[in-house]
Amino acid sequence: MSLAALTAQLRAAPGIAHKQDIAPILARLTLGHDTAIPVGDDCAAIPDGDGFLLLAIEGFMPGFIAADPHFAGFCGIMVNLSDIAAMGGRPIAVVDAIWSQDAAHAEPLLAGLAEASRTYNIPIAGGHTNTRAGADLLSVAILGRARKLLTSFDAKPGDSLIAAIDLNGQLRKTGPYWDAATGAPPARLRENFLLLPAIAEAGLCAAAKDISMAGVIGTALMLLEASHCGAALDLAAIPRPPEIPLESWLQLFPSFGFILSVQPENTAAVLGKFAAQKIAAAIIGEADASTRIRLRLGTEETLFWDLAEQNLTGCRTERANA
Repeated sequence: MSLAALTAQLRAAPGIAHKQDIAPILARLTLGHDTAIPVGDDCAAIPDGDGFLLLAIEGFMPGFIAADPHFAGFCGIMVNLSDIAAMGGRPIAVVDAIWSQDAAHAEPLLAGLAEASRTYNIPIAGGHTNTRAGADLLSVAILGRARKLLTSFDAKPGDSLIAAIDLNGQLRKTGPYWDAATGAPPARLRENFLLLPAIAEAGLCAAAKDISMAGVIGTALMLLEASHCGAALDLAAIPRPPEIPLESWLQLFPSFGFILSVQPENTAAVLGKFAAQKIAAAIIGEADASTRIRLRLGTEETLFWDLAEQNLTGCRTERANA
């Protein structure tokens, strides 16, 4: 596939379209007043003593639940833990809300939630259940705490953009998901999620975002949008299993994946921390003062997005780069 065709495919990806749904919701609810950081980050952050309480919530598409209900339940906890880690936090507890056609349809969701709770040693503290709803739906919320925040709003021109992804997994047959979590040693999975708070508390990084269904490029775009930056992203540098084609990999959701914006003097230390945990990490670009996100492959370069012409999520504030 040519770089131009790949760029067009990424622009039209469902994960990008879903992120564009955020802007009108923000406007409708007038979100962002009296918050410690601007709305649009992976968690809401609430000042609490010498740190911040972190709140996040995830909901799951009915098609995903129907196709892979056990994994959907597992992801209910896993993706929330990723949101907490992306902001430099550690988890405290989760609550869940399950609606199902009947008790039998709820069972695999509950089993997945219970497995993830044991795997990550995170308690399910309560929630809401309705097994007579006529549909199968799941939402999970999490509470965490950070001593020092990582945000989406603090990338600076000149920062190195690092992609860190756990490649010790396999592609799930039920959808575009790279699963490096189910079946992995629980102790290792817990240690993985401690990497981000350790990096934040050491002062090695101020900006990060977990890789979502928008994929590596879409997630980098969200981080750059919030921070009023542009960048040229080197597609060949993105960590990737050799058996997965690039065009497929760029639209996959990895069970552990982050984009970090790191000052050049700290990149070696950050890359070393991921390497010590056997997480693949590499510099994939450099933030700049433009509004343009370009994609590079070999000697070719093409424009992916110009934030001066089109927002993605609309999560931008005047405090960025202040």
